[in-house]
Amino acid sequence: MGFGPFLRLEELAPDVALIQVLKERWDPECHTFLFPWGHMVPTLEDVVRITGLRVDGQAVTGTTYTSYQEPVERLLDLEVRGERSSLVGRTVLQASLGVANARHQTGEGQADYIAWLTEDARAVLAEEEGEAADRDLRRFLILVIGKLILGTKGDPVGCRCLPLLEDLSSVGNYAWGAALLAHLFDSLGTSSRETGVAGFFPLLQVWVYYHLPSLGRGVARRRVAVPLLQRWRFCRDERSLRRQVTLIQDSLNTIPFGHVQWTPYVGENDATQPWVERGHPYFGRYIWLHCFNTVVLLHHRLVAHTLGLHQAVVTDWTVRVREQLDDWERRGKEVVSEAMSDEDYYRAYARRYGAQVYKGTRRPLDPEGWISSLEGILHSTIQQRDDLQAVVDQLRAELDRAQQMVGGASSSREDPGRSVLKGQLASAAARAEDALAQLRERELRTALARTTTLEAEMAELRLRPEAAEVAR
Repeated sequence: MGFGPFLRLEELAPDVALIQVLKERWDPECHTFLFPWGHMVPTLEDVVRITGLRVDGQAVTGTTYTSYQEPVERLLDLEVRGERSSLVGRTVLQASLGVANARHQTGEGQADYIAWLTEDARAVLAEEEGEAADRDLRRFLILVIGKLILGTKGDPVGCRCLPLLEDLSSVGNYAWGAALLAHLFDSLGTSSRETGVAGFFPLLQVWVYYHLPSLGRGVARRRVAVPLLQRWRFCRDERSLRRQVTLIQDSLNTIPFGHVQWTPYVGENDATQPWVERGHPYFGRYIWLHCFNTVVLLHHRLVAHTLGLHQAVVTDWTVRVREQLDDWERRGKEVVSEAMSDEDYYRAYARRYGAQVYKGTRRPLDPEGWISSLEGILHSTIQQRDDLQAVVDQLRAELDRAQQMVGGASSSREDPGRSVLKGQLASAAARAEDALAQLRERELRTALARTTTLEAEMAELRLRPEAAEVAR
């Protein structure tokens, strides 16, 4: 099914300080790390070489549901946690496989945990056949995918991938490595105050070991093992977490450009790694990564250094954004509305966003806020009126000039073009005057309505202390 190399990975203890520093340097807008020497990011080649997961094949996508109760009950014969949840309990899954005692121990790595869980689960699967074997295999795959590849924080296991496991013969056709990278990028976009990462964190550690060896956070132990994660172990650091974070940050700020390893895989024997050979067509591509509802861009144009290529200067970006620059220089496009009032808009806005805008069931009256709001509306209306008055004055002046140009000539000798211009100006002036009159009328109606409302609210405020006194 394509998980063989991944399931053979050995323990890699988490480097919490390194992960925290990387999160602090993550830019969620362009999905890259920001280092003093430029952008860097793990690529699909890093994923397939380090984890052994395939990055070629079908995108990991499809329909997601608010509730997975039906597929979980039908395919796993289990219950989800909550009616509208996509999570299922880890201990419940393990108990269903007969390995209920398997659990993460203090200091135990993800790979170590899955290794002996796999060994116990295989013994259970060997005793099953037919539908029972398929059910238990899906339970095991949910643990592997939902807890490691697309893992969430905490104990529950995500089951969004369950619909893709219905046909077990097609599970190995999906690009689970690309989904792992998309999920990891999405997790890195969370608050930098959170030290954990929902995803396969060993990928980040080994990626740093290869590309930034001068940090000294990893120690090579097997120089020919594949996937490459098996070649490394974490160099344990007994200093406090805060001290480690500070030292890593200082080192990143002072690493010479020449100490960054841009092409660490030169000389690797790809013939011994068939999963790498299959992934070659996807290496170095400017490509969208899919993980169900998460779709992120692998921005190789920004991280050309990561591919061992020369990085283009930033000014070259103007070539690709010429259209946006031209639009700015043209001052954009004028916004025109045919609506006669804002009432329909405000009604629709209240229906669509009311719950988000008005979070409380009853908002306390703020008289000073009301007054400031009314003053702002008043100044805005006055400005609109003055602008419209200036347009009317300009049109009237042009109309007067047109009449003077005609010079009192008779209509029979009048230039047809001037007559048309005169008519157009007269019509425009009439429309402008009509709009100005409507604006003044609306201004008066709005001011009157808001004043009446404000007076009522103020009266209510004045009555509240009296009512409280009577109650006492």
